[in-house]
Amino acid sequence: MKPQRSPKKISLNWIPFICLSFFTLGILFSNRLWVPPESNGQLLSQRRREQELQIVSGDCDTKKTPGQDSDVMGEVLKTHEAIQPYRSLDKSVAMLEKQLAASRSSQEMDNGEASKVVSTLTRDGPPRKKVFMVIGINTAFSSRRRRDSVRETWMPQGEKLIKLEREKGIIIRFMIGHSATSNSILDRAIDSEEAQHKDFFRLEHVEGYHELSAKTKIFFSTAVAKWDAEFYVKVDDDVHVNLGMLATTLGRHRSKPRVYIGCMKSGPVLSSKNVKYHEPEYWKFGEEGNKYFRHATGQIYAISRELATYISINQPILHKYANEDVSLGAWFIGLEVEHIDDRNMCCGTPPDCEWKAQAGNVCVASFDWSCSGICKSVEKLKTVHKRCGEGDDAVWNTLL
Repeated sequence: MKPQRSPKKISLNWIPFICLSFFTLGILFSNRLWVPPESNGQLLSQRRREQELQIVSGDCDTKKTPGQDSDVMGEVLKTHEAIQPYRSLDKSVAMLEKQLAASRSSQEMDNGEASKVVSTLTRDGPPRKKVFMVIGINTAFSSRRRRDSVRETWMPQGEKLIKLEREKGIIIRFMIGHSATSNSILDRAIDSEEAQHKDFFRLEHVEGYHELSAKTKIFFSTAVAKWDAEFYVKVDDDVHVNLGMLATTLGRHRSKPRVYIGCMKSGPVLSSKNVKYHEPEYWKFGEEGNKYFRHATGQIYAISRELATYISINQPILHKYANEDVSLGAWFIGLEVEHIDDRNMCCGTPPDCEWKAQAGNVCVASFDWSCSGICKSVEKLKTVHKRCGEGDDAVWNTLL
């Protein structure tokens, strides 16, 4: 049996040397092969800062030292502070330009265009007379009997008509244009009627049923040039009107600058060509079956001075739809206008208006919806006036 060999022992003097060697190798290995990872936030912050420095310097290839970086950031802050006053100045200038444009526009309308319109028909005549309201009764050449029925009921005649203008500031006229033929028998008939009653307001307009929108524009424009009224009223010649109630109703809105008063409605847009109120431009109102925007029914409505002046100034560019009441509503739809829906301006004929009168709620105007006026008004108007009228003295007792 072989004897076992004992292991070699390392001298204690070598142990510190071996430990120091391993420690040194560990440090060298760690510094070369392992770098502490940076967080994503630090990387993004560093990249953003580098981009800012590149933008300011304008030289993407130049390397910056830490001292140079701080100098560049300081310059950026100084530049930003220097730009700020100019930005504020730009905003102030823009605001002043807007205010100046608005002021010029308002001044041109008040002092320029408005004065031209007002002076167009009064240049060679007396200045405009201040009145409370001007009532234009829409009529046609063939409506002599209708006009006579109005004269015999709610419209004063002769000296009373003049007195109404002088004491109450209420002007009432039948408004009519002329025929397509100069000095025709139709025009001469109106001239003869005017010589007898002196209650016409002649317009520079060729009469025609499909020209009511144009006639309405011309009426307001011509009336504004002749009278300085607080209100301008349009009414058809087959409608009954209580003048006292009309004056009282309008008087409640005297302090409002732009008012449009009547029975507001929103009827269907009729695309079919074989109906009475066909709208050729129906496609402008959207899908088939849509309704018009709110507008006053055409039998009677009133507008304030500012709106009549607006029509007068802008009449060349105001679009005319097939229906006159729709056209008027379209002219106001985009303006700061107060639409006042007053159902007393569209009462029915007896018994409707009669019951309301007995209850103390006298109607401003009465007509039949089914006829767009009083059905057979020549025969029926006297009955409506008797049963629904406010009394002949009512308008004289009205406080304006």
